[in-house]
Amino acid sequence: MKTCGIKPLSIAVLLSTGLLSGCLFEGEQSLEEIDAPPEQETAANPETNTEEPAPEKGSGGESAEVEEGMEGEEATTETVARELFLIDSNGMVVPQTVELPASKEVATQSLEYLVKGGPISNLLPTGFEAVLPAGTQILGMNLKDNGTMVVDVSNEFKNYQPSEEQKILEAMTYTVTQFDNVDRMKLWINGHELKEMPVSGTPISGGVSRSDGINVQVGGNTDVVNSKAVTVYYPSQQSGQEVYQVPVTTRVSTEGELYTSLVQTLLEGPELGSSLQQPFNGEAEVTSAELTDGVLSVTFSEGLLNGQEPNAVAEPALASLVMSLTNMKEVEAVEVKVEGVEQVLNEAGEPLAEPVTRSDINGASEPESL
Repeated sequence: MKTCGIKPLSIAVLLSTGLLSGCLFEGEQSLEEIDAPPEQETAANPETNTEEPAPEKGSGGESAEVEEGMEGEEATTETVARELFLIDSNGMVVPQTVELPASKEVATQSLEYLVKGGPISNLLPTGFEAVLPAGTQILGMNLKDNGTMVVDVSNEFKNYQPSEEQKILEAMTYTVTQFDNVDRMKLWINGHELKEMPVSGTPISGGVSRSDGINVQVGGNTDVVNSKAVTVYYPSQQSGQEVYQVPVTTRVSTEGELYTSLVQTLLEGPELGSSLQQPFNGEAEVTSAELTDGVLSVTFSEGLLNGQEPNAVAEPALASLVMSLTNMKEVEAVEVKVEGVEQVLNEAGEPLAEPVTRSDINGASEPESL
């Protein structure tokens, strides 16, 4: 259920022999050797060009069209919904959909809106904060053909507390990998590749992906050998604000059927003492889960029905269920069934006659490709 996203832009790469050797990127484009012969200059898509960077030489390139695009961005009032990963008042990394000015450099823009004191300041939802150190600049981005996005940031990036390191990694990685053809992120600082994070030394030489987790909650007694890391969603709420879903990476047993184990983990709820809510009734049980052509049909006991309407599933419980299950690549939609109930309803009293998709829950569109 993928849709075609942003059309490639043809941006002429102009080489300048006057560039400093430490400057690797300008805009979302690949790097050219500084001494490349003129006949090798080609028009390139700044977000999909897959040429290897040249860290040892620190070469870079400029694009006149990038500046023109920025001028157009300031003049336009068109906005586009983007998913940014911000920090809530409980210190959790949380996706929030924010309307950003339309831009040709969507991946760069998304990271720029994670900077404290940056353009996100007037758009921050109440109770949320940006994650990147103030003054951090996104010097450039290069998407390689293996799905790795190389992100070059300025030296200001180093100005964070040790307790923020993992949150920064998670927020950046999840924000960049919202694009359909980006699977992994590698970090550079001012033209130099990082093998580890600059403050607490978290190893990142192989890059970071969503498989590394977010808001990780794994108990000390977890059987790592007979379990699998999955990301599930639990509701949370800040004072006076709407309920929102928080992704949490945990481990589920692989000794039985994986989908059933995942749903059972959801029913058991978040860790004790967590700021997250338990959206399911204690008596709810999962009896089966079967995947057919991308639709996961899950059958529950009547204990699932905890909405205000008879035969209804509460909205936070339905959102938690659908977002958690569709987080698995092979699951495109979820069909909810309850034993002994002919028609299950949502909290608005509407029949769940069709499988529920992620976009039905959060209104987000299908992932775009750069």
